[in-house]
Amino acid sequence: MQIASSNDWMKRLDDQSSTVVEEVRNTSQHVLDGFLSNQREVGDNDIHRKIEGQPALEEAFALPLGRATQIRSQQQRQRGWKLYSFHAPEVECIGKGKAAAPYEFGVKASIVTNNRRAPGGLFVLHARALPDNPYDGHTLRDVIDRTETLTGCPIERAYVDKGYRGHDAQNPRRVFISGQKRGVFGVIKRELRRRSAIEPIIGHLKAEGHLGRCYLKGRAGDAANVVLSAVGHNFRRILAWLRDFLCLLLFPLWRMPDRPAPLNRAS
Repeated sequence: MQIASSNDWMKRLDDQSSTVVEEVRNTSQHVLDGFLSNQREVGDNDIHRKIEGQPALEEAFALPLGRATQIRSQQQRQRGWKLYSFHAPEVECIGKGKAAAPYEFGVKASIVTNNRRAPGGLFVLHARALPDNPYDGHTLRDVIDRTETLTGCPIERAYVDKGYRGHDAQNPRRVFISGQKRGVFGVIKRELRRRSAIEPIIGHLKAEGHLGRCYLKGRAGDAANVVLSAVGHNFRRILAWLRDFLCLLLFPLWRMPDRPAPLNRAS
């Protein structure tokens, strides 16, 4: 009984100490946030006071001060447009729905590849940046039309992920979503299993094609970066195929002897 009572006393003491520590932490964070907010307001007011009456300086500081005011006034869970980057206002918050990386900051992009296995690897047939963070399903019709125009071949079947539910495709019966059960059998079932083959392509585009981070400015730079990343991936596939083909040509030559065998004289 004494041991149990001492354990209960120690537990109550730990709970009280943790409560005090949490209250001190919250109070200090509140004081720090208020101090930083006051410092920002003082800084902005100081800049406004120094450039007052000077049209050239007011015009030069209008854009950065407006962005600073937007960043200071926006809340964490507010609705509507938010500014996530001071030097790149086109950056958006994209929900990924994954536990490890629930959000990504950038511009959404659409990537189209062929489904059938290819000897040289999968090529990117269409790539396009999608600003303003549109819903994936509302972009499928335009992406299919652009891909058919670019390749000159009609798309028989399209395989997409679950983010395209409620799409606006012209022929919805030829669009199959990952995890779909109705109407999936035979060739369609095998091809739907290969939908995930596009994930390594996206990984290579991010790691090797600079799709993971764009160094070009503005929305025009984002659009150009997506296209250039896709073109670079296709060129890497072509170079890899040519490298293998060259090895097949040079390997028999390398195995040939240096000197030809002497001919036997006719008797």
